[in-house]
Amino acid sequence: MQLANNLDTIAAIATPSGAGGIGVVRVSGSQARDVAKHLLGVCPENRLASYLPFLDVNGQVIDRGIALFFKSPHSYTGEDVLELQGHGGIAVMQLLLARCIECGARLAKPGEFTERAYLNDKIDLTQAEAVADLINASTAEAAKSAMLSLSGYFSNKINDLLKELIDLRMYIEACLDFPEEEIDFITTGKVKEKLLSLKLRMDEVTLSAKQGRLLREGFTVVLVGQPNVGKSSLLNQLSGNDQAIVTSIPGTTRDPIKSEIQIDGIPIHVIDTAGLRDTNDEIEKMGIEKTWISIEKANIALFLVDAGMGITDYEKTILNRIPKDVFKVWVHNKIDLMSKKASSEIIEGEHHLFISAKNGEGLAQLKNVLLKMAGVEFSKDGNQGIFMARQRHLDALDIVSKRLNESVNQIQSPELIAEELRQAQTSLASITGEFTPDDLLGEIFSRFCIGK
Repeated sequence: MQLANNLDTIAAIATPSGAGGIGVVRVSGSQARDVAKHLLGVCPENRLASYLPFLDVNGQVIDRGIALFFKSPHSYTGEDVLELQGHGGIAVMQLLLARCIECGARLAKPGEFTERAYLNDKIDLTQAEAVADLINASTAEAAKSAMLSLSGYFSNKINDLLKELIDLRMYIEACLDFPEEEIDFITTGKVKEKLLSLKLRMDEVTLSAKQGRLLREGFTVVLVGQPNVGKSSLLNQLSGNDQAIVTSIPGTTRDPIKSEIQIDGIPIHVIDTAGLRDTNDEIEKMGIEKTWISIEKANIALFLVDAGMGITDYEKTILNRIPKDVFKVWVHNKIDLMSKKASSEIIEGEHHLFISAKNGEGLAQLKNVLLKMAGVEFSKDGNQGIFMARQRHLDALDIVSKRLNESVNQIQSPELIAEELRQAQTSLASITGEFTPDDLLGEIFSRFCIGK
C-alpha cells in the first residue's frame, strides 16, 4: 500500500468529553513539528517526555503539561505526531485544540488518525477495525478478543490462507500456459486435495470468526407469550434487577422493555414485550404491534406459557406467525406452583424448558440453551483464540467458501478453476484491506470516535 499523500495536518482531543484529571490533544502530519514550536516554543526531542508550558498566540500560558513528539515513521499514524497531555478541563482542552488549529492544523474527522495508520501500512484493515472494537467492547471477553485481532492474530490467519490460495492459483495458471503438454496437471498437482484442504482451513477460520462476531455484537432474545405468563419476571431474573413492572393485571407491559445482559462474556439483548392476546384497548393494540416488530428482528424467541395451562391453540396460532428464521424455545413457567423440578426436554423436535421465573429455578439451563442456539462453541479454555470479527468478514469468507466449492465442482476445467480462485483471492484480500473500495473505507472509519 502506498503512503498516504496527506499534505495537511490534523488535530483532535483524544480523551472523552467532560472534565477529567488529564486530557490529551493529538496532532499528526507534516506540520506537527511547526505546531510544537509555535505552541511550546520548542519541539521536544523524539520520544522523550518534556514538561512544558502550552502557550497561546500572545505567549500567555494556556496550561502546563507533558509534551511528546514521535518522528515519522515511528508513530501510530506513520507521520510526525505531537501529543499534548494537560489538565482535563473542558475549557482547557478546547483552548489547546483551538491553538493547534491556529498553528496550522485542522480538526480531524472521526477515525482519521487510525485511517492514516492504515494508509501508511502501520496496521491492516482488520487491525484498524479492532481498535474501534477494543474501545467499544462491552464485556471483558470482547475486549480480549479485540486485542487479539489488534495484535494481528486474525490478519495472520487470513494471510496464511491467502498465500496458500495464491500458490494454488499460480499453479493452475501455469498449467494453462502449457496446453500442448500431455500431462494431467490437475491430478499430478493434487489440485482437488489442496482445494479440499484449503476449504477445511477456511471453515475453521469462519467458525472462529462467527464466535468473534457474537462477542462483538451479541444476539437478541425476545420474550413472547400471552399476558401474565411471567415474561417480565423472567426479564428481571435475567437482568438481575427489577426493570419491568410485575403485576397480576393483564396488559401491564405496553411497550417493549430492553435489557442488556451477559452470559459467559456474550452480550445478549433481551426484550420483554406486550402480552399477545385479542384486545379492544387501542393502546394495548399498539404495544402488540411493537411486539411483532421486535419478534421479526430477534435471533431467538422464548415462547413463555403457564406450565399449569400448557400449550393452547392460541399459542400455536401465535407460533405460526413467528418468522421461520427465528429460533424458538418453549418456556414453561411457574413450575413452583406445581411442585415440578426444572428440566430441559426435546419434545417432537422442539425445545421445551420448565422453569420458575419467580425463584430462578432452571435459569442456568435456560442460559445454556440460549448460548447453544446462538452458536456459541467456546473451548474449555474459554474464548482463547477467538478473534474479533464483523459481518463483512463473514460475508467475505462465505464468498471464498462458495468459490472453493465451485472450483471442486469444476475440477476438470482449469480455466474455470482459475477464475473461481481469482474471485476467491479478491474476496479474501478485502478482509485485511488489500483490495477494498474507498467507499467501504469511508464507512468503516466514519464510525470511529474523533481523536482515534
